[in-house]
Order: sequence, then C-alpha cells, then structure tokens
Amino acid sequence: MPTGSEAGPRRPAVVVTARRVLGGRPNVVHVIPLTRTIRQSSTEVVIHPNGGNGLAAPSSAQCQHIRSVATTRVHGCTGNVGPVVLGELREVLALLMDL
Repeated sequence: MPTGSEAGPRRPAVVVTARRVLGGRPNVVHVIPLTRTIRQSSTEVVIHPNGGNGLAAPSSAQCQHIRSVATTRVHGCTGNVGPVVLGELREVLALLMDL
C-alpha cells in the first residue's frame, strides 16, 4: 500500500526496462506510474492521448516514483508512448539518478 505521496497501488504505467532485458523474460520490470493529475514538475512528463498510446486523457508520467514490479502484476499493454516521449522519460530519469 502507498505511503505519503507515493502513487496508488494499481494504475497505468510506462514500462522502462531495456528491451534486451525484456527479451530474457525477467520476473521484475521497471515502471513509471501515470496519473491524470498534471503538475508543473520537472520530475514528470506529460503524455497526451494519441492513437498509439491508448490513453483516454492527458496523463503525467511520475518519474520520481519509478519502481520495480513483478511481471505478474502487469495486466496487459494498452499502447506505446513512442520515441519522443521515451526520450523525455530517459532524460528525466538520468537527471533524477545523476546518470
């Protein structure tokens, strides 16, 4: 269960585990949870709905809440954020983790 300002237990998320790792069918993947609450935060990336990502409303990817989850907790795929948004997510993660 979430504590403080952590993201809630079940919500849409962007899987950011490397493709080469996913090819090995891992037991755990890394995800960035999404929220419909749009904040002006440098640690979040706004994703607008389009035909490829399957979102129903603008959503914010909460990079500050990246987490590891068991693959058994992943319930399907609704779409793909595409290379531009993925690049933005990578930039924010790199800043957060000082990479």
